[in-house]
Amino acid sequence: MPTPLLSDSPAGFSSEQKQYLEGFFAALAQLPPFVGVNAAGQLTASPSPGAQNLAAPAPAAPQEETVFGTPLSELCKPERWKYDENPLDIWDKLVAHAEADRFPDEADTFRFKFHGLFYVAPTQDSFMIRLRIPAGELTAEQLRGVAEIAEWGGNYAHITTRANLQVREFRPRDIVRVLVRLQELGLTSRGSGADNIRNITASPNSGFDPDELIDVRPYAKALHHYILNHRDLYGLPRKFNVAFDSGGTLSAAADTNDIGFMAVRVTAAAAEKAPAGTVRPEPGVYFRVHLGGITGHQDFARDAGLLLKPSEVVAVAAAMIRVFSENADRTNRKKARLKYLLEKWGPDKFVAESERKLAFPCMRFPADACEPRRPFIKHGWVGAYKQAQKGFTSLGVGVPVGRLTPKQMRMLADVATNYGKGELRLTVWQSVLIPHVPDAFVETAKRSLQRMGFVTEPSSATSGIVACTGNFGCKYAAADTKGHAVALAKALAKHRVEVEHPVNIHFTGCPHSCAQHYCGDIGFVGAKLADGSEGYHVVLGGGMGEEQGIAREVFRGVRADEVSPLVEKILGAYNANKHPGETFVGWSRRHTVGQLQEMLSQ
Repeated sequence: MPTPLLSDSPAGFSSEQKQYLEGFFAALAQLPPFVGVNAAGQLTASPSPGAQNLAAPAPAAPQEETVFGTPLSELCKPERWKYDENPLDIWDKLVAHAEADRFPDEADTFRFKFHGLFYVAPTQDSFMIRLRIPAGELTAEQLRGVAEIAEWGGNYAHITTRANLQVREFRPRDIVRVLVRLQELGLTSRGSGADNIRNITASPNSGFDPDELIDVRPYAKALHHYILNHRDLYGLPRKFNVAFDSGGTLSAAADTNDIGFMAVRVTAAAAEKAPAGTVRPEPGVYFRVHLGGITGHQDFARDAGLLLKPSEVVAVAAAMIRVFSENADRTNRKKARLKYLLEKWGPDKFVAESERKLAFPCMRFPADACEPRRPFIKHGWVGAYKQAQKGFTSLGVGVPVGRLTPKQMRMLADVATNYGKGELRLTVWQSVLIPHVPDAFVETAKRSLQRMGFVTEPSSATSGIVACTGNFGCKYAAADTKGHAVALAKALAKHRVEVEHPVNIHFTGCPHSCAQHYCGDIGFVGAKLADGSEGYHVVLGGGMGEEQGIAREVFRGVRADEVSPLVEKILGAYNANKHPGETFVGWSRRHTVGQLQEMLSQ
């Protein structure tokens, strides 16, 4: 608004001019007092442009930066490492370490894990690389390539309990060529360690299981690629596991994951049971969402009350992971998993916050209105099974404690190529499936596999032995789990120990429970004994799926050389005292811990 001109009228100011001047002086009166210094060094009360008001309050201290609301000063050490330098932006650093053949410091040891590279000192003064193999599916050519990579390191690879591969004993000078070779093979290790979403697992026989409700591989792979393409899905508060269960004959241990998507069928009659005021689903196949599994903390994933169309699951997974990333604890890594956010908020709030990120609502539907899941074939990952495709069989290959030499990898690739379609599947049980073998070639293929040292017949006592890396390659492990598991398998085979129903035996080296000892019929968790020797605490009666339950501790401090005799005694007591048709889980849970201790101490 232009300033009104002074009036030439002898009467002085006009009413409009008076109103303007009153407003001007009123505004001046509202200004804070000013004290400054002029060019002569004298105090002045008249502000000039850019002059400092020496009577003004001191400026407020700048507010501390935060990471999703957590002040930098409160972040735990790994969170601060991620803040100071994004681990995804350290390619030049990887190259520099390779050129200098130099191992990383503590902070970069953590950052290197974002590229799947683990400096595993002090157990091994070398690197391990962990791959991402979504749904455990890889080609024969890729497996041959991994065999070549293994020869640059320690000449072996391990199948993990997330259905992928780890290759060990690389020098720093090898890390860049390993990463480049993986890319050439169409594989990656990006985000396979540290605070990231680990390998996306799925029912290993998806696509050829005659009893599956839906092939879950497309959803596992879609989530895998979505993660790879979105930087904000890296650097979570802690690691995160996702699995897809097809509803078929084999388990993917989905109920042990942070998110488990379980395929279910809703019949027309069941759809009528939709609660009043909710959407009534059309009959068909859907997914239920289970949240918060973390068996190392003695908890399984729980049904969240949702029923999702298959087309919705990847978007829902992305929304839930983002809610976790933005709200989970970044100050205490022991409380940073999804389980603890769910305990703090409750599942309803977590689902509601996830829905805020979605352009569609999630359908609520009671779990008991869905068809019950068919039982798993326990140890069905070993042996020959008819496929959905007429005239073809899948061969489940038992790999003792998941360890493969380059020669074995190449021979597996040859069998898959010569007798199948050049496709292999890895399982969370540290075994391999070779699908699409013509029925006429099954026995020939089995003999070839047996000559390599693999198991092709399900043994109720030995085919369910699973072991983590152990102290051979992990600084957290208190015992040589793989070595002791192999010794147990040999002892059971030598003494011809058999049981009516399959038994799973899990060896894990520490409470982190990478081999999920709490979920095994018999579980061993490594412990250093008072005399410094290796030993185990022993738990009995764990299970997944329809047998879901946390095993109970029965013995502590069992010496490693006592493991095999103890397992033989446990299985002998089960055989002698079980009811007709009773499983090991049923037998062990029928007794108190005290009764089991008394029975097994005789």
